[in-house]
Amino acid sequence: MTDTPSYGFDTLQIHAGARPDPATGARQVPIYQTTAYVFRDAEHAAALFNLQEVGYIYSRLTNPTVSALAERIATLEGGVGGVCCSSGHSAQIMALFPLMQPGDNIVVSTRLYGGTVTQFSQTIKRFGWSARFVDFDDLDAIRAAADDNTRAIFMESIANPGGYVGDIPAVAAVANDLQVPLIVDNTSATPWLCRPIEQGAHIVVHSTTKYLSGNGTSVGGAIVDSGNFDWTAAGKHRSMIEPEPAYHGLKFHETFGPMAYTFHGIAVGLRDLGMAMAPMNAFQTMLGIETLSLRMQRHVENAIRIAEWLEQDPRVEKVTYAGLPSSPYADRVKRLYPRGAGALFTFAVKGGYEACVKLVDAVEIFSHVANLGDTRSLIIHSASTTHRQLTTEQQVAAGAAPNMVRLSIGIEDADDLIRDLDQALDRATA
Repeated sequence: MTDTPSYGFDTLQIHAGARPDPATGARQVPIYQTTAYVFRDAEHAAALFNLQEVGYIYSRLTNPTVSALAERIATLEGGVGGVCCSSGHSAQIMALFPLMQPGDNIVVSTRLYGGTVTQFSQTIKRFGWSARFVDFDDLDAIRAAADDNTRAIFMESIANPGGYVGDIPAVAAVANDLQVPLIVDNTSATPWLCRPIEQGAHIVVHSTTKYLSGNGTSVGGAIVDSGNFDWTAAGKHRSMIEPEPAYHGLKFHETFGPMAYTFHGIAVGLRDLGMAMAPMNAFQTMLGIETLSLRMQRHVENAIRIAEWLEQDPRVEKVTYAGLPSSPYADRVKRLYPRGAGALFTFAVKGGYEACVKLVDAVEIFSHVANLGDTRSLIIHSASTTHRQLTTEQQVAAGAAPNMVRLSIGIEDADDLIRDLDQALDRATA
């Protein structure tokens, strides 16, 4: 496709990155199930390895099916380029990899997926990196947490598990003042509900496993580069501006300009970390994205109905859904998320931890799984599962208190979902 900015979202989610196969004319992107690619000659091979020519060498680096998916996601997000990898967790490490050196830190929101909290608070220490957790509603606290070694700011657009909606433009302004990129995990919102780059973000990450795929079949991650961060301005990100020894002193920003971060992700990140996405997973994810807008609209419609019903139920203490008029974030949703606040939220059950455990054991339509963004409605008690490794204080800060149950609302009949929750609440609070 040419002149892609002139096309609407519904067109791009089907056509972006997809071209008829030059060999066969196949309309759907083929699954290129191959490890390697034949070079035309020795000169061609050398040019590819020297980054003088773009092409295919080995499927850990690039694969036509995976590349098509990366282009589609980057187009929908309004970025200049994208890199797909093996999972959402790998996307987070890959996103930080070009930015960080031992001793560097990132400032991150307290409202994050429990696995991300663990990754940032524990695992990245092994790279010599550290994370500073801050309530992102307090912009002064973000500034106070940053220092000369801060290399990025990280947040979720719609936070897992509580459905908290972030004020991306406000945080982006702080990131610009600090001359560091803002990385936004847009998994729960998808580019149909929120385009972080338009709101000032510099880098977007996804767990494509969730809403982008939508079918619960394929694990994957993606990183989208806005192309709008000036890596040379502050001189803080050495991998972007200093000579790269593995490529004979090539300087990524000097050589690739707005595409420097994307090329680094492929030529260094995928090369050395090896977090490659499988072609079959890319294919399945592209099929899912073809119906993204249709699914997201139904997800949001169902979530509103169910959240409103839960809010009126005497067995429920509170509902965190930001799409409710009673939410403290209702005005933010209208301003920044006009299509809706997503389909992920929590609610507090009277009876606490034990009632929550009984509830997830009692549902019949909802599936008790550690996932979100499926066409099927999903339920989990975060404090005993996804956020189990955190302290009670960390659980509360992340929106996963012991008395909270997380729902990921699917696209089934909303009346059926309400009936299922009704009978489960009866059994949980009897």
